Amino acid sequence: MTETDRRFLARKGEETAEAFLRERGYRVLARNWRSPLGELDLIVEKEDTVVFVEVKTRSSRRFGDPEEAVTDRKKRKLFQVAQCYLNARGWPERDLRFDVLAILMTREGEVVDISHIAQAF
Repeated sequence: MTETDRRFLARKGEETAEAFLRERGYRVLARNWRSPLGELDLIVEKEDTVVFVEVKTRSSRRFGDPEEAVTDRKKRKLFQVAQCYLNARGWPERDLRFDVLAILMTREGEVVDISHIAQAF
């Protein structure tokens, strides 16, 4: 898979994740939010809880399920970046959680499977 193919798949996965969450009543606060420490794929809100969503999209399970790519190191990084986001918004005391949206799709962008793992870590 080329870099262009990977970027297409990642972008399509994030678009799919955003639509999936909107359909379930989440309000999107930010997409691809960047700080000097890293990036958050999606930040959404539901029932006064800020949800930081890591989107993992794969075209096959050849190297495992998409959610397996969220390593302990990645989790620590996401937590740090989320703290930056909350501090930047002046929301140090907001309820929060971390979810993973694992998406399996064809290389053409057709969704095969979506798994929403709430409170993933």
